[in-house]
Amino acid sequence: MSPTPPARRLRLGMPRRVFSQVLLMQLAIAAGVVVLATGLFLAPLSDQLDDQAMRRALAIAQTTAAVPQIAEDLQDTAPTVDGPVQREAERIREASGAEYVVVMDVHGTRWSHTDPGEVGGHVSTDPSQALAGQDVMEIDDGTLGRSARGKVPLRDGDGGIIGAVSVGIEYDSVRARLIHAIPGLFAYAGGALAVGALAAWLISRRVQRQTRDLAFSDISALLAEREAMLHGIREGVVALDRAGRVRLLNDEAQRLLGIGDEAVGRSPDEALGEGRTADVLAGRVTGTDLIAVRGQRVLVANRMPTDDGGAVATLRDRTELEQLGRELDSTHGLIDALRAQDHEYANRLHTLLGLLELEMYDDAVDFVGEVVGAHRATAEQVTEKIEDPLLAALLVGKATVAAERGVALRLSDRTRLPDRLIDPRGLVTVVGNLVDNALDAVAGTPHARVEVELRAEGPTAILRVRDTGPGIPAERRELIFTEGWSTKKPPAHGKRGIGLSLVRRLAERQGGSATVGEAAGGGAEFTVVLPEALPGPVPEAGPAPGQGPRPIHGREPAPAAPGPEPGPAPVPAAPSHRTVEKESR
Repeated sequence: MSPTPPARRLRLGMPRRVFSQVLLMQLAIAAGVVVLATGLFLAPLSDQLDDQAMRRALAIAQTTAAVPQIAEDLQDTAPTVDGPVQREAERIREASGAEYVVVMDVHGTRWSHTDPGEVGGHVSTDPSQALAGQDVMEIDDGTLGRSARGKVPLRDGDGGIIGAVSVGIEYDSVRARLIHAIPGLFAYAGGALAVGALAAWLISRRVQRQTRDLAFSDISALLAEREAMLHGIREGVVALDRAGRVRLLNDEAQRLLGIGDEAVGRSPDEALGEGRTADVLAGRVTGTDLIAVRGQRVLVANRMPTDDGGAVATLRDRTELEQLGRELDSTHGLIDALRAQDHEYANRLHTLLGLLELEMYDDAVDFVGEVVGAHRATAEQVTEKIEDPLLAALLVGKATVAAERGVALRLSDRTRLPDRLIDPRGLVTVVGNLVDNALDAVAGTPHARVEVELRAEGPTAILRVRDTGPGIPAERRELIFTEGWSTKKPPAHGKRGIGLSLVRRLAERQGGSATVGEAAGGGAEFTVVLPEALPGPVPEAGPAPGQGPRPIHGREPAPAAPGPEPGPAPVPAAPSHRTVEKESR
């Protein structure tokens, strides 16, 4: 017969389940405590009972010695079996339950004894201490066996010692009392053990529910796996207790939020400061895939309550994805602008081809000059007011998109911005977001118009973007700067509601502000103030006398007519082929 495989051998160790292990350990502890307490109680009990027996024997001896008649009879009679001393001593012995009551003279001769044959004989133990006037308590062996004794001197009426009284209590009676007390002690010990077992079972059941009946090794493995998983995943995890305090932060959460282990034990408001991110973690903002901005990072947060009253929040970094999405939006805008220019240039080439075919060479030369001049005028109008090349290029491109969408994009005559910006890319982000929002707001409205004002007052840059859209109600003018809030349909790459929040954060990072109000004549007016946008003071340039804002392409839009209204573009729209042909005729 082959030996039993090691994996199937009988295991005599602790059971694997936590419930069984905890129950066994608590039962062992309860039993150990009961045994220890019983032992500690029984150990001194024998000595206590012996002491009580000796004191009882001493008390009986003292009571016997205090009887005056015994002292008198000891002096007046002989030690006989039926003498008065023997009779009185036996009466006291029977009344007290003592084993013996021995009365002796100063020579140690017995005048009384339980065994009449011992009367008149010499005592078997040394009576010198009692005859010397001392009270004696002891457990010793005598003629009647082992007993608890008490010896006292016997005095006459004048106080002189004339003998002694020795009283013994059988030692077996003390042992019997101890043995008789043991069942009661074990009954109490058993009751205590039963209560301890019940408490251990209840505690074990609670532990079983909380640990889902896993083994300690399984729990240890789960903890190790949790630590490895939390610190290895590329997603931030923040755990909060039932009081709303942070109790766990993994490495990615610390990186995304810009905080360290000092945040543990603090509320999100204390660790992060007031803001949307803290509101999301604290549960004051509910929903799924909530957008939050932390520093330069765009985060997507989800919060899940736990059974113990706490919560676990996960954070995903969408910064790069958001940047890619914005680049995609920019690419789409560029494609729209190129498509608009392609359509416009195709019309112009068709017109030029027609003029050449009709041999209207002078008109063709004038037409080409007009187109080139209008394009040059458009670039000059922008660059003479905005010297920064990034902003100028942005506005020229936005004008093309606006023209395609039938919106007139204007530059205010107050616009004057030198090429000395400290953070031109940040301002490009602000202007681009505000212009895009304005174009979306006025899209499809009659006489759609967006006006941009960029000017410098010393080191401060002031940006205003006005539109003729429906405007923003007063109760929502602060809400629109909140991350994740938007009235637009989400794009394909993600959620909206980040642009205006980034605008305000970029402004506040430079000590400035971003606000919205009502524009003159209706619509919305966004104002961004950047106190440290330029390195030095720049004189403010006001509008030319008698002039208002002009469109970027240099022409006012035509009055409203059926169909979409042509908007401004970097290059003025050329007249159609039919118009040129009609004028030539």
